[in-house]
Amino acid sequence: MFKKKIELLTCILLLCFSAISVGQPIKGYEKYSEIIKEKIYKDYKGMYREAGESLKFPFITPGSAQYADVLWDWDSWLSNIALQQILSDTGTPTDKKEASVYEQGCILNFLSYCDIDGWIPIMIGRKSDIGALKPKNIYDENMHKPCLAQHAAFLTKENGGDAEWLRVKFANMQYFVAGYKNRYRQAATGLYFWQNDVMIGVDNDPCTFYRPDRSSASIYLNCLMYKELLAMVYLADNLNFNEIADQYKIDAADLKAAIQKNCWDERDGFFYSVDLNLKPVNTTNWAYHGGAPRHWDCLIQRIGVWSGFLAMWADIATPEQAKRMVGEHYKNSKTFNAPFGVRTLSRMEKMYDLKASGNPSSWLGPIWGISNYLTWRGLVKYGFTDEAKELASKNIVLFGRDFERFGTLHEYYQPENGEPILNAGFQNWNYLVLNMTAWMEKKPVIEEF
Repeated sequence: MFKKKIELLTCILLLCFSAISVGQPIKGYEKYSEIIKEKIYKDYKGMYREAGESLKFPFITPGSAQYADVLWDWDSWLSNIALQQILSDTGTPTDKKEASVYEQGCILNFLSYCDIDGWIPIMIGRKSDIGALKPKNIYDENMHKPCLAQHAAFLTKENGGDAEWLRVKFANMQYFVAGYKNRYRQAATGLYFWQNDVMIGVDNDPCTFYRPDRSSASIYLNCLMYKELLAMVYLADNLNFNEIADQYKIDAADLKAAIQKNCWDERDGFFYSVDLNLKPVNTTNWAYHGGAPRHWDCLIQRIGVWSGFLAMWADIATPEQAKRMVGEHYKNSKTFNAPFGVRTLSRMEKMYDLKASGNPSSWLGPIWGISNYLTWRGLVKYGFTDEAKELASKNIVLFGRDFERFGTLHEYYQPENGEPILNAGFQNWNYLVLNMTAWMEKKPVIEEF
């Protein structure tokens, strides 16, 4: 009986969605906004963890059971943005002061393990053996994603521009960013690449997953890195390191130009990852390679991955490019646009697959709260207000239904009917739905740096 009721509810919802044109908010989303707020406001302090053992400072854990006492890189950053929205909505000055210790501790914990080589782990558990976490060859494996400076800049901005809490460790932050430039950047293109396909955040993105080491100049990675360099400009300026800030401005401008040159595809009107796995130019064999050596440094990967929309989130796309991306890709129900948000992989791709997987997590099409959120932020930035309302309302209904039916949220969902696929109890960046809710209600919205 319960199963039949669920099937009936799903059919009704799908009929409602089918009657909605792209660009219109879903009617009745307000009901789910209230359910979401009631649930999330109650338990946000469950993110807080005290200092101890391998973690020298209090910190934020993304919250769900499998994270336990572990500090994660982009998870703690994005969870922190949601936390600030909660505090903006309901927090007292005492609540905000209490939170700042845990927020800053996330950055200080990571920086405490950063040496002159700039290597920082992706995650630190309370009982982690830091020596064992660090690879023997730091050129072989990935490290903390380039969002640490963004996290620090976000907290500094929320604190009125006061970065003094970071001054002692700012040199370590510079080591970290230099580590990326020295080990993850290809000189020929100016783009950044992953060392391998392990723990890249978007776990099984086909542009990197099962690809040769150091071959993937991921659009996701390069958009993050561009924002990371801008965050370094902001932090350096607020610490009165003005000449250092000027150097990071140059690095950021160079990377933006490299992304525009290599990752934008005028044919498709979208930003793609690129393949760096090319043989070196050889002019000694005139009869073959040397007779007409290649004049290109990479090959574009025309694989429709949601992270192309990050070029709007990062303010890299031109207004003309954004218009094409929205019109030709965001609005296209054959590729990305689904009843419950943005598919993480275009439905037209042969790799499209909704089966549950936990290691790696699946980004082969399922709906994730974070891909919905970051795409939505890009729509807002570029003035696509109607489309932003549509996506925000979809995400609100998705999570509100989940809370209503199961009393919890999940890690990712089916695009067509919103059914949860995996991992009940997932909190993390899902709480960014509150930022969307505030925007829909025309209330103050906490924005990532």
